[in-house]
Amino acid sequence: MTNINRRQALALTGAALLPMAGYTQTAWPSKPVRFLVPFAPGGTSEIVARSVAAELTKQLGQNVFVENKPGGAGVIAMQETAKSPADGHTIILGHVGTLAVNPYMLSNQPYDVNRDFVPVTLLAKVPNVFVIHPDVPAKNFQEFVAYAKQNPGKLNYGSAGNASAGHLAMEYLKLVTGMFLTHIPYRGTGPQLTDLLSGRTQASSAGLPALGAHIRAGKLRAIAVGTQQRIAALPDVPTVAELGFKNFETSQWYGILAPAGTPADIVKKLQEESYKALRSSAVTERFATDSAVGGGGSSAEFAAFIKGEQAIWSDIVKRASIKPD
Repeated sequence: MTNINRRQALALTGAALLPMAGYTQTAWPSKPVRFLVPFAPGGTSEIVARSVAAELTKQLGQNVFVENKPGGAGVIAMQETAKSPADGHTIILGHVGTLAVNPYMLSNQPYDVNRDFVPVTLLAKVPNVFVIHPDVPAKNFQEFVAYAKQNPGKLNYGSAGNASAGHLAMEYLKLVTGMFLTHIPYRGTGPQLTDLLSGRTQASSAGLPALGAHIRAGKLRAIAVGTQQRIAALPDVPTVAELGFKNFETSQWYGILAPAGTPADIVKKLQEESYKALRSSAVTERFATDSAVGGGGSSAEFAAFIKGEQAIWSDIVKRASIKPD
């Protein structure tokens, strides 16, 4: 082969490789990234999302902005994400309600959570804390359960909305204790806390980031946590499991999802950058304050985690007859 022919062959080979190179090295992000949160401001979901988004903005050189889009048990935000271009510039904060409960609680979702989204990475697990208003005549968990059983229907509990982590935790607690409380769904943790702090509702379960300051100020009484072990931030508050309900465990968890079809290299880069953000001092210090456990694993690991949670919560939804109020 002549030198000219060799050069021509090499040029043709290089040209043939260009499409593959373009696929494996997608230029991302090329513009700001929308990070949808399916709840109103003021709750644990927003705290987790904003903590991570702030670090991603520094790392990526593009603004990653959190957009709260509450309503419909998370369906509105999830549907918008599913319909967005699969280019990595629209992502959503997924959680136990939208990913593990809604598929079994809602009869006609306009998307399939396992088909229309790609899991990117688990961001955090946050302990659920059970709290009551100080006016409730109960000093601890046992007294609260006894009072609720003696006064069926008298007590109301608020949540961030149908299928929110707090809704699920309280329904699970009702199932194992046999007490009856009326569920009042709100459009986010912030709005429901307003009524709880004023005494218009009497109980709730939410993540420690949203409740901690109110507990420390004596405006709310923590009576139990949903983890298997006590948490460092509330060492004197017992777990539900140690109070006689063996194996009871419930926590809030949050992760990033993108529309199905998002290129694998973008998913991988977003996972790697999220892992880096979760290990920044700003995020680790914030998470430590709230007894949150950071994630950061691979897309496959998050997908397997979601599958396991779906197996657990599909059973609880059925047993507790959890329905959209």
